[in-house]
Amino acid sequence: MAGVIEKRRELLDLMRECTLKNGFFTVHDIECVKNIPRSTIQDWINRLMDEKCVLLKEEKRGRTPAKYMARSVMLQSSCKRIFTTVDADRVAIYHECRSAGCAAFCTYHHSLAKGAVFGEHREGMFLIEYATLSNGGGDGSGDKIGKNKPDAVEIGSFPLSAVGISAVRREGDMIVQQIRCFGGPAYSLTEMMKTAEGVGEIRICGSDSRGIVTGEILTRAMKHLVIGIDDTDSKDGGATFALALGLLQYLGKMNGVIPISHRVVMLNPALECTAGNSCSFIELAVLPEVADEVKELAARFVEDESLSDNWGIAVKEGFVISEQLRDFGFSARKRLITDGELADVTQKEKLFVRGKKGVFGAVAAVSFCGMPTRILLCPAVTSPQGDVRGNM
Repeated sequence: MAGVIEKRRELLDLMRECTLKNGFFTVHDIECVKNIPRSTIQDWINRLMDEKCVLLKEEKRGRTPAKYMARSVMLQSSCKRIFTTVDADRVAIYHECRSAGCAAFCTYHHSLAKGAVFGEHREGMFLIEYATLSNGGGDGSGDKIGKNKPDAVEIGSFPLSAVGISAVRREGDMIVQQIRCFGGPAYSLTEMMKTAEGVGEIRICGSDSRGIVTGEILTRAMKHLVIGIDDTDSKDGGATFALALGLLQYLGKMNGVIPISHRVVMLNPALECTAGNSCSFIELAVLPEVADEVKELAARFVEDESLSDNWGIAVKEGFVISEQLRDFGFSARKRLITDGELADVTQKEKLFVRGKKGVFGAVAAVSFCGMPTRILLCPAVTSPQGDVRGNM
């Protein structure tokens, strides 16, 4: 189902683009761009005509092909991407918006509704939320409604929230968000979210006499990778932050990988370093079947692009940072870390590591995942304060 929805979205976007440019499109126009048989393209056009998404502008006449046009070239959705990563029984929900206003609206109303979400924050166009899976992160054999009953989230006109997540559960390899909404958010759920990248299916469960709609959004249960790197620059040039950003862009082009963020972390400025002693980490959502490949490619990229022989990389699966790992990072701001301490935390946290001296800083970088910017960039802060992901 996810593949069919993605193909529909891809072809419809191309048809709209041709309509905007030429005023119409033909089967040949689509064939020239997509390596798809003409018969398959015609089947899709017929299907989209049945759905009233495409109109016949001119019928075929002799050698002149039929001309079609997309019914609407208006922006189809403010929702750009919706995807989820899982760490044991916890899920991180990412909703990327095309509008700062809509992102702010959803952040405010989801926070007001509370529901199944225990922590949320906004980063640019991203609304990022955290919840505990109602069926414990299993294979979907547990409670189908979840601990939070739909009616527990009060939705309606002011002063009530217009939208809220009432439950989050797992069904096989999919994460199901149960949403209750009203007014504009209800229109978004029924008409717009299905076109967002990452959405496999939208289920509309029903609506009541007040116009409150209950629906479900299905997305893949992706793995969350935190990749830290350090010591990739030299006195002659280079910068670890730039290499980390290049790594994010490189991996983000892979199938089954969604880039999330890039962060810079300051460690102990008193230690010997090229400039300031900063390291970096990036975050990715990856399909489980490509996770190991992503780790190996990341290590190879850092080794090839590093200007220092001391480069190091560390990769953690999951976004929940343990107390031991968090303490490791803050300790690196106060003193030299021993080889034994590094080996101990690497083994207990099951981290993937490669490289030499830079592994110390790479592991430290990973340990700061979830910390706010004011802590990431201030080496004087040597104890955890205000994890943005709630009480981990």
